Amino acid sequence: MNPASSLLLWGPVVVYMAAIFYGSSLSSVPGPVGTWFSDTLLHTAGYGGLALCTLRALARGEWRGVTRGALVGAWTIASLYGVTDEWHQMYVPGRNAELRDLFNDALGAVAAVGAAGAWGIMRGPSRAE
Repeated sequence: MNPASSLLLWGPVVVYMAAIFYGSSLSSVPGPVGTWFSDTLLHTAGYGGLALCTLRALARGEWRGVTRGALVGAWTIASLYGVTDEWHQMYVPGRNAELRDLFNDALGAVAAVGAAGAWGIMRGPSRAE
Protein backbone atom coordinates (compact mmCIF):
# COMPACT_ATOMS: atom_id res chain seq x y z
CA MET A 1 0.00 0.00 0.00
CA ASN A 2 1.43 3.35 -0.97
CA PRO A 3 1.57 6.32 1.45
CA ALA A 4 -1.16 8.25 -0.39
CA SER A 5 -3.67 5.42 -0.09
CA SER A 6 -2.68 4.88 3.55
CA LEU A 7 -3.41 8.54 4.23
CA LEU A 8 -6.79 8.29 2.49
CA LEU A 9 -7.71 5.26 4.59
CA TRP A 10 -6.23 6.17 7.98
CA GLY A 11 -6.46 9.97 7.77
CA PRO A 12 -10.17 10.02 8.68
CA VAL A 13 -9.47 7.75 11.66
CA VAL A 14 -6.76 10.09 12.95
CA VAL A 15 -8.98 13.16 12.43
CA TYR A 16 -11.90 11.42 14.20
CA MET A 17 -9.66 10.49 17.13
CA ALA A 18 -8.32 14.04 17.29
CA ALA A 19 -11.90 15.39 17.40
CA ILE A 20 -12.74 13.05 20.29
CA PHE A 21 -9.54 14.10 22.08
CA TYR A 22 -10.38 17.77 21.59
CA GLY A 23 -13.94 17.27 22.89
CA SER A 24 -12.74 15.41 25.94
CA SER A 25 -10.13 18.11 26.62
CA LEU A 26 -12.85 20.68 27.26
CA SER A 27 -13.67 21.28 30.91
CA SER A 28 -17.37 21.14 30.11
CA VAL A 29 -19.37 19.92 27.14
CA PRO A 30 -20.53 22.88 25.01
CA GLY A 31 -24.08 23.98 25.91
CA PRO A 32 -26.01 22.85 22.84
CA VAL A 33 -24.29 19.47 22.71
CA GLY A 34 -24.87 18.72 26.38
CA THR A 35 -28.44 19.98 26.20
CA TRP A 36 -29.60 18.35 22.96
CA PHE A 37 -27.99 14.93 23.33
CA SER A 38 -27.55 12.60 26.28
CA ASP A 39 -24.10 11.50 27.37
CA THR A 40 -25.03 7.93 26.46
CA LEU A 41 -26.02 8.92 22.93
CA LEU A 42 -22.86 10.96 22.45
CA HIS A 43 -20.65 8.04 23.51
CA THR A 44 -22.46 5.32 21.56
CA ALA A 45 -22.75 7.38 18.38
CA GLY A 46 -19.24 8.80 18.66
CA TYR A 47 -17.51 5.48 19.10
CA GLY A 48 -19.80 3.81 16.59
CA GLY A 49 -18.56 6.34 14.05
CA LEU A 50 -14.96 5.76 15.06
CA ALA A 51 -15.42 2.01 14.67
CA LEU A 52 -16.85 2.48 11.16
CA CYS A 53 -13.99 4.76 10.10
CA THR A 54 -11.54 2.23 11.49
CA LEU A 55 -13.33 -0.66 9.76
CA ARG A 56 -13.09 1.19 6.44
CA ALA A 57 -9.34 1.61 6.95
CA LEU A 58 -8.80 -2.01 7.99
CA ALA A 59 -10.88 -3.24 5.03
CA ARG A 60 -8.84 -1.02 2.69
CA GLY A 61 -12.02 0.73 1.58
CA GLU A 62 -13.55 -2.39 0.01
CA TRP A 63 -16.53 -4.48 1.11
CA ARG A 64 -14.63 -7.69 0.42
CA GLY A 65 -12.14 -6.52 3.05
CA VAL A 66 -14.85 -6.53 5.73
CA THR A 67 -13.80 -9.80 7.31
CA ARG A 68 -14.37 -11.11 10.80
CA GLY A 69 -10.83 -10.00 11.66
CA ALA A 70 -11.46 -6.48 10.38
CA LEU A 71 -14.71 -6.27 12.37
CA VAL A 72 -13.02 -7.43 15.57
CA GLY A 73 -10.05 -5.15 14.91
CA ALA A 74 -12.27 -2.10 14.39
CA TRP A 75 -14.21 -2.82 17.58
CA THR A 76 -10.98 -3.37 19.52
CA ILE A 77 -9.31 -0.17 18.31
CA ALA A 78 -12.40 1.96 18.98
CA SER A 79 -12.94 0.43 22.42
CA LEU A 80 -9.30 0.80 23.43
CA TYR A 81 -9.38 4.41 22.29
CA GLY A 82 -12.36 4.82 24.62
CA VAL A 83 -10.16 3.58 27.47
CA THR A 84 -7.49 6.16 26.63
CA ASP A 85 -10.14 8.86 26.38
CA GLU A 86 -11.49 8.10 29.85
CA TRP A 87 -7.94 8.01 31.23
CA HIS A 88 -7.29 11.40 29.60
CA GLN A 89 -10.46 12.86 31.16
CA MET A 90 -9.18 12.01 34.64
CA TYR A 91 -6.70 14.87 34.19
CA VAL A 92 -9.10 17.45 32.72
CA PRO A 93 -10.56 19.85 35.30
CA GLY A 94 -14.32 19.42 35.55
CA ARG A 95 -14.30 16.01 33.85
CA ASN A 96 -14.04 12.49 35.22
CA ALA A 97 -13.63 8.94 34.01
CA GLU A 98 -16.66 6.68 34.19
CA LEU A 99 -17.05 2.96 33.59
CA ARG A 100 -20.50 3.66 32.16
CA ASP A 101 -18.86 5.74 29.43
CA LEU A 102 -16.47 2.88 28.60
CA PHE A 103 -19.45 0.54 28.35
CA ASN A 104 -21.26 2.97 26.03
CA ASP A 105 -18.14 3.40 23.89
CA ALA A 106 -17.81 -0.36 23.45
CA LEU A 107 -21.56 -0.74 22.89
CA GLY A 108 -21.57 1.90 20.15
CA ALA A 109 -18.56 0.30 18.48
CA VAL A 110 -20.02 -3.21 18.56
CA ALA A 111 -23.40 -2.00 17.27
CA ALA A 112 -21.72 -0.20 14.36
CA VAL A 113 -19.45 -3.06 13.31
CA GLY A 114 -22.31 -5.51 13.84
CA ALA A 115 -24.52 -3.47 11.51
CA ALA A 116 -21.71 -3.21 8.95
CA GLY A 117 -21.11 -6.96 9.14
CA ALA A 118 -24.83 -7.67 8.73
CA TRP A 119 -25.02 -5.27 5.81
CA GLY A 120 -22.09 -7.04 4.17
CA ILE A 121 -23.89 -10.38 4.53
CA MET A 122 -27.19 -9.01 3.22
CA ARG A 123 -25.67 -7.29 0.21
CA GLY A 124 -23.97 -10.52 -0.81
CA PRO A 125 -20.93 -10.83 -3.04
CA SER A 126 -20.05 -7.88 -5.23
CA ARG A 127 -20.96 -8.17 -8.93
CA ALA A 128 -17.40 -7.22 -9.73
CA GLU A 129 -16.07 -10.27 -7.88
